[in-house]
Amino acid sequence: MAETTQAVEEKTEEQQDQQNQIGREDSKTQAQSVEFSEAAQTKATGPGASIDFLLDIDVPVTVAIGRTEIPIQRLLQLGPGSVLTLDKPIDAPADLYLKDTRFATGNIVIVEDRFAVRIKEILGTGAAVGVNKE
Repeated sequence: MAETTQAVEEKTEEQQDQQNQIGREDSKTQAQSVEFSEAAQTKATGPGASIDFLLDIDVPVTVAIGRTEIPIQRLLQLGPGSVLTLDKPIDAPADLYLKDTRFATGNIVIVEDRFAVRIKEILGTGAAVGVNKE
């Protein structure tokens, strides 16, 4: 039993020594300030020189003609022939969204048996920033 007690004491002393060593190493760590030279401006060349390729990327546009809120019970009762009344009158323009930002309004038209939107107004950056679908 004395050997077990001695082994535990030795292990405890080793752990304390390790913790003290870590504490001493932390106190020796010093931060140094670094100075960077000013980067010279040059003309962009090579493959990253132009971002014109971004102009050919397709982005999804969502057209919202209105919205409504219904209780889940009513939602579960919907079926073929059910009608949901939306919040906008028939002559109100639809809202166009890029992601969740409204950027334009327009009127719904039909072109070659498909729905289409005739742009009525492009919203300025001040009006479009931070406007979420409502």
